[in-house]
Amino acid sequence: MSISRRGFLNQSAGAAAVAAGGALMAGGAAAAEPSPDVAAVPVRNRLAVSTYSFWRFRDDSRLPVARCIDLAADLGFDAVEILHMQLESEANEQLQLLKRRAFLAGLDLCGLSTHQTFLSPDQELRQKNVDHTRHCIELAYQLGIPTIRVNTGRWGTSRDFDELMRNRGIEPNLPGYTEDDAFGWVIGGLEQCLPLAEKCGVTLGLENHWGLGRTPEGVLRIVQALASPWLQVTLDTGNFLEDPYDRLEQLAPKAVLVQAKTYYGGGIWYTLDLDYQRIAALLRRHGYRGYVSLEYEGQEDWRTAIPKSLALLREAFGPAAERTIPRED
Repeated sequence: MSISRRGFLNQSAGAAAVAAGGALMAGGAAAAEPSPDVAAVPVRNRLAVSTYSFWRFRDDSRLPVARCIDLAADLGFDAVEILHMQLESEANEQLQLLKRRAFLAGLDLCGLSTHQTFLSPDQELRQKNVDHTRHCIELAYQLGIPTIRVNTGRWGTSRDFDELMRNRGIEPNLPGYTEDDAFGWVIGGLEQCLPLAEKCGVTLGLENHWGLGRTPEGVLRIVQALASPWLQVTLDTGNFLEDPYDRLEQLAPKAVLVQAKTYYGGGIWYTLDLDYQRIAALLRRHGYRGYVSLEYEGQEDWRTAIPKSLALLREAFGPAAERTIPRED
């Protein structure tokens, strides 16, 4: 016997009404109906690991990105963030093999962490970094990665990174130049990258790193000056060395990727005692639903420290917390 679409819908509606009536009779009272405007849903941030976590710039532990993908899957992560400097090849066929490897392992490739500096009075140097950043946007596009981490760069008046860290990320300006000069260079450099970012669908995430990104005010000055959806924030939990929580909260509304630092065995340059329950709560307050990517930066062997880090992040960012979000239908 055939049935019309309208008849099927009428029968289905009737069955639903009978079921609802049965439930009412069995329970004695109907459960409160959800608001038509909101729906409560369990929220879990997907957890990634940066390939940097397996390396940490140590001479004896630079693992190939392909191996990092395999390890991330074995350890139970949801995604991998690739450190650009760790790629062994940028040939398209090799990039596609990495993308396929991650797909077959059930992992997303969620970020490409790049290095550049626009903080220089040398226009030729700034242009080289614009070209480099555009190249990284194209690499991310080839890999199917939706965001790249970008930096302001730093003044370069420290002898090396170790000295910069001893000085808590603070270094003097180049003689004869002001911070206003520097903001102009950085804003101008990133502005040249935005058309390609939009074309490729790759969001630039300006990290609270060093240089002009050392403070939330510095990061926001750049992001707000350009006012583009294709320039947002990569939020690093470990790069505010004093009073981190209020500073992280200032940037949380603009975050498109969160990098979560851990320091088992003591940090390589410094150690922060970060409260990830508190960080997860502040991110939830601002509706952050994106990836949280582990950047392990401790002295302990990664084989024991990364699993401990994953357990820590799972506890903080797991599915237990619920919040309301706008209903889409």
